[in-house]
Amino acid sequence: MATAQKKSVSTEKAPKAQEATALLKADHKAVDLLFEQYESAKSSTKKKAIVSQICTELTVHAQIEEEIFYPQVKAALKDKELIPEATVEHATLKELIAQIEEGEPDDEMYDAKVKVLSEYVKHHVKEEQNEIFPKAKASKLDMYALGEQLTQRKEELLAQK
Repeated sequence: MATAQKKSVSTEKAPKAQEATALLKADHKAVDLLFEQYESAKSSTKKKAIVSQICTELTVHAQIEEEIFYPQVKAALKDKELIPEATVEHATLKELIAQIEEGEPDDEMYDAKVKVLSEYVKHHVKEEQNEIFPKAKASKLDMYALGEQLTQRKEELLAQK
């Protein structure tokens, strides 16, 4: 794995050590691109495949944030507002994901639910990247160690899918 990454990584850090917020931002970008692919997809089969990937990505991303990132950031910042709000947003996202996963692309509300999910994710990402990430980076947290924990857990969860 590390050898395959060496070619594409152009930082001075070891390829394995990715800073936590960089890893989470990469997830955000990947999901955003999937939503764009969904918007241009025509067939129900293609839409269903893309939505399946979106739901998997979001579910795993939310889980690693809730298990690892949020608790450490909350403790480091002694935060009582940002992380609880983000956690509530995750709960809403999970509910919408569950509704979408139960549906079919031909259902009347399917496209609408995917659109709302996309908009909600964009809102959540903006808050994380503009409010939580800068504060986390300014804290005493070791963002590379945190990134390693996130990467390991993400790999475990994706292997279970």
